[in-house]
Amino acid sequence: MPCSPPKLRRTHYSKDIKPELDGKEVVVCGWVERVRDLGGLVFVILRDMEGRVQVTFPKRSGGLYEKAKELGKEYVVAVRGTVKFMENAPGGAEIIPEELVILNVAASPLPLDPSGKTDANLDTRLDNRVLDLRRPKVNAIFRLRHNVLRFIRSFLIDEGFTEVQTPKIIASATEGGAELFPISYYEREAFLSQSAQLYKEQLSSVFEKVFEIGPCYRAEESRTVRHLSEVYVVDVEVAFADAEDVMNLLERLIYYVLRKVADECRRELSVLGRKLEVQEPPFPRYTYTEILGVLEERGIPIAWGEDISTPAYRELGEAIKGFYFITEWPTKGKPFYIKPRENRPEVCEAFDLMYEWIELASGGTRIHEKELLIKRLKEQGLAPSSFDFHLKTFDWGMPPHAGWGLGLDRLIMVITGVENIRECVFYPRDRDRLTP
Repeated sequence: MPCSPPKLRRTHYSKDIKPELDGKEVVVCGWVERVRDLGGLVFVILRDMEGRVQVTFPKRSGGLYEKAKELGKEYVVAVRGTVKFMENAPGGAEIIPEELVILNVAASPLPLDPSGKTDANLDTRLDNRVLDLRRPKVNAIFRLRHNVLRFIRSFLIDEGFTEVQTPKIIASATEGGAELFPISYYEREAFLSQSAQLYKEQLSSVFEKVFEIGPCYRAEESRTVRHLSEVYVVDVEVAFADAEDVMNLLERLIYYVLRKVADECRRELSVLGRKLEVQEPPFPRYTYTEILGVLEERGIPIAWGEDISTPAYRELGEAIKGFYFITEWPTKGKPFYIKPRENRPEVCEAFDLMYEWIELASGGTRIHEKELLIKRLKEQGLAPSSFDFHLKTFDWGMPPHAGWGLGLDRLIMVITGVENIRECVFYPRDRDRLTP
């Protein structure tokens, strides 16, 4: 049975238990990953946030030996003992215990194997997500995610960006369409935000270079390996810039992040068996029209102006490897705030960043003239009156500006090599999943 927290306080993590500490008393805390009873010895592998350490209970230790034999997987324990050099132990050293305190017990059998040695289907894993996150490969994905976020912030702050936070409860659709989650907001209806777009545009007229990393919500009816209802997006907006400027920024960001991951996350990449290719900029650029040509050559004709389907994107992924941009999209298929080309208004200054078949980011030059923005709203069947809060900011000196939104979860898919976006989100939300 668990007992009250002891006076034992951790002095070292598993990674600290090395041969040079031979003879030193330490206190470690963690979860029991494995117990091996060899008759005269009980070996306990203890896991903490930094790795694993071996604790060896000899039979002569009496009560401690018997207590160790009763330990189960995922029991939470604290151990006080002496470090002993042991070449075959994790880190080259083990702990000979003098005190063992069971802080909490775990159910048996567990719904899945947290060591990762026995596989489980994705639904079972997501239903028991905390246990799943203890599996080495899954844990490595989220350690990578943490570091990718750190690298992104570091890059953008060094580039002079200000981090901002925009509302996630909004009065009207950011980009139009029906993919909205309505919510009850006191006496009226409101919606969960689809995008930080309009707010980051406004803030670029104050701070010039802004970014946000936060959630967006889309009522996706589709069930695919790359769509979720709640996603995390890296949003960027830059004043006095156009699409080309922010494409250059984006590819430099991707290169920086990949290089930092390759240099600083070797342990996580090794656990995943992942050899990361660091692609140097500039990334190839293809116009929408050129992409249609590539697809036609591969037997997938698409009429100019039509969307590119998922099967067509998969074919593109076979034809074009690595990161690349698709530019010069048809204006009618892009959001109202994207600027049409002055000499060819049927084409706009929009781009998508692709990795083979996966769209990672969308962006472009924004419209900064109020009358043109009102015209584009009407062309897309949207009421300008619903956007008064946004349009009035154009009366106060809106500079030319451009930006993009990068899907963090999809970027983690690319870096880790997993095939389902749900693997890259702590607690994914989709058409079928609202818990845990």
